[in-house]
Amino acid sequence: MNVTIKKLTRWLGVVATVAALFPGLAWAEYELNMNPPVTSAGLTAFNLHNWMTIICLVIFVAVFAVLGYSLYFHRKSRGHKAADFHESTTVEILWTVVPFLILIVMAVPATKALIALKDTSEPDITIKVTGYQWKWGYDYLKGEGEGVHFISTLATPQAQIKGLEPKGEHYLLEVDNPVVVPVNKKVRILTTANDVLHSWSMQAFGVKQDAVPGFIRDTAFRAEKEGTYRGQCSELCGRQHGFMPIVVEVVSDEKYAAWVEEQKKKMAAAVVDPNKVWTLDESKAYGEKVYATNCVACHQANGKGIPGAFPALDGSLIATGPKEMHIDRVVNGVTGKAMASFSKQLSDTDIAAVVTYERNAWGNKTGEVIQPSEVKAHPHK
Repeated sequence: MNVTIKKLTRWLGVVATVAALFPGLAWAEYELNMNPPVTSAGLTAFNLHNWMTIICLVIFVAVFAVLGYSLYFHRKSRGHKAADFHESTTVEILWTVVPFLILIVMAVPATKALIALKDTSEPDITIKVTGYQWKWGYDYLKGEGEGVHFISTLATPQAQIKGLEPKGEHYLLEVDNPVVVPVNKKVRILTTANDVLHSWSMQAFGVKQDAVPGFIRDTAFRAEKEGTYRGQCSELCGRQHGFMPIVVEVVSDEKYAAWVEEQKKKMAAAVVDPNKVWTLDESKAYGEKVYATNCVACHQANGKGIPGAFPALDGSLIATGPKEMHIDRVVNGVTGKAMASFSKQLSDTDIAAVVTYERNAWGNKTGEVIQPSEVKAHPHK
C-alpha cells in the first residue's frame, strides 16, 4: 500500500509541475473560461482563480484516489478490518496542519488581490453610478469630463426581445449611451441606487460593486486596453433584471476629449427653458421621445403594457383620469411596485412632456397639455 501511495503522490507531483510550467494550458481556450481582464487588478484575480482551480483539482484527485484505493483493496470481502485511529496524535496533527497550510497558501494571494481591487486612491476620473429599475445613471464628478451626465438604457430592439427578429451579436448587452473612459487612467466608481439593490459588474475590469439605496460604495479600475466591454447588473433587482446592461468604451485620450466636448454640446443643446409654455403638438412630439427611451420597455410602444407584468396605459384610469394623479405616479412612483420614481431621472420638462404624450396617445384623447411648472409645483417625496 505504501508503495502505491508513493507512486500516486509522485504522479500528482508531476501533474502540479506541468501545470506550473505551462499555466497557459489551464486557460488556453477562453470559450471554456472567463474572458481575460484588461486591468492589472482584474488579471490578478483572474490568475488567482485559475491557480485555485488547479490546487482544488489536485486536492480532489488526491483525496478520491486514496479513498478509491482504500475502498477497493481494503474491503471487508478481502478480510480487512476497519482501522482504528482513535486518539492518534499523528492523525490529529496531520488533518489539522495540512488544511491550515493549504488555507494559508490560498489566503495570502487572495488577500493581496482584494486589497488591490479596493484601492480607490488618487483617481484621474470619478464617476457616480446610480442604479434605477432598470437602467443606469452616470454623473462624471471629477476629472476631465466633470459635469457630464446621462441615463443609459437597454438599446436592443424590441423585435429581437419578442423573437420577431434574429438575436443580434450583443443581444441584451446594448445601450443607447455607453460609459466612455480614457485608456490607462484610473477611474473611481461611486455606486448607489434609487430604489432597490443593484450591482455594477464588469468582469473585464475585475469590478463588481453593489449599489445600495441610501449608501455610497466605491471601486476603481484602470483599463489598459482600448475596446468595448460589456457587463450586466448582477443583483436580482426585479422583473426586468435581465434588461439592465452595462457598456464601457475605453478610448484614447484624444477620442475621450472629443467625446467630452460632444457630450457638453449635446447637454447645452438639450437645455429647455423651464418657463416655456408648450403647445399640445410640441409637448406630444417631445414626450414621444422621452417615452421611447424610458417607458416603452414596460408599457410597450402601443401602450398596451405586458399582461400580468406591466399595466396598459391606453385607456387606463391613470392616463385618462385626473392629471394630478398621473403626474404623481411619474414623479414619485409607486412604493413596492415596479413603477419607479422619475423625479431624479428626468427633468420637469421631460416629465411634463411624457405625461402629456401618454394622455393624448393611442386611444387617450384628453386634449390636456401638462406644463413643466405644474410638475415643479407637484410634491416630490
